[in-house]
Amino acid sequence: MGENELDLELVKRVQRGDKTAFDLLVLKYQHRIGAVVGRFVHDHAECQDIAQESFIRAYRAIGNFRGDSQFYTWLYRIAVNTAKNHLVASKRRPPTSDVDAEDAEHFAGATRMHDNDTPEHELLRQEIAREVSATVAALPAELRQAITLREIEGLSYEEIAETMECPIGTVRSRIFRAREAIDARLRPLMDSERVRP
Repeated sequence: MGENELDLELVKRVQRGDKTAFDLLVLKYQHRIGAVVGRFVHDHAECQDIAQESFIRAYRAIGNFRGDSQFYTWLYRIAVNTAKNHLVASKRRPPTSDVDAEDAEHFAGATRMHDNDTPEHELLRQEIAREVSATVAALPAELRQAITLREIEGLSYEEIAETMECPIGTVRSRIFRAREAIDARLRPLMDSERVRP
């Protein structure tokens, strides 16, 4: 049984009144949902509260889940909306960046430096991480969301199209444009690294 089928089976059990099945879904996804919420709210306790609220909302709405999308995609949407609503309610704006320095290593441009442990290379790695974060932060919202869903969340193009409610061709275009922007920003760093003796 694959992941999706397993999730769907657990959802059906929850819909039949089995609360233990929902506990299993919470255990499976609590860290991923916590990471999603953490991109909006940096306070750990607040983040946990919002993640918990996301699961409560999911539990209340699970009767409407029909399996048209993957369970995680559906849960992800609830978590993002809950986090955004929380920020609006507390009169705060969403963060300017969806990717922090630790996440930057997931981007292709940064991986070329991973095998070197000299202090110079460590500085370069940190500079690359800063450049990636700054570039992603400066992207238009739809490009930032697409690249984050792909590179950080690991969603497929189909899942991203579902989450963003747009055609898959639009998703491909947004991810391509985001990667182009990141590559353009990293190219001078990578070129200067290649010419060093």
